[in-house]
Amino acid sequence: MYVGGTSETANMTNFKNFYNDLLDLAKKYELQNTPLKIENDLENDIIKIFGEKITSISRARNGLNDVVELAYATAEHHPYWNLLYNCSEIASSVLEKWTESLSNDDLSDIEWSIKELNQSLEKIKNKNSTNS
Repeated sequence: MYVGGTSETANMTNFKNFYNDLLDLAKKYELQNTPLKIENDLENDIIKIFGEKITSISRARNGLNDVVELAYATAEHHPYWNLLYNCSEIASSVLEKWTESLSNDDLSDIEWSIKELNQSLEKIKNKNSTNS
């Protein structure tokens, strides 16, 4: 008998029930002219709720925060952490200045991150070639 399967099924059902209850709650607020957008990835127990002020830029920045958190959490414990970290730093700088001009300092920071990316990529290539 596989005990974990029963627990996983119960958790999935509980989360799906939560999601359905959340949809009912959202409908109540939509009837009160509070527009909401709800996205889900129920397979991974993820629900996102967006209000009417959400923009493409704020949404991208919010999603990037999750990437940055992963990069910080895995710092130096994963062979690709530096690639992820520097890519997210570049993306953060660009999104922060999306409606403005990048300053010389911003460009300098981006150049530094690109150099770090290249160095990390070379390390990975070298490791792969020695393991082959």
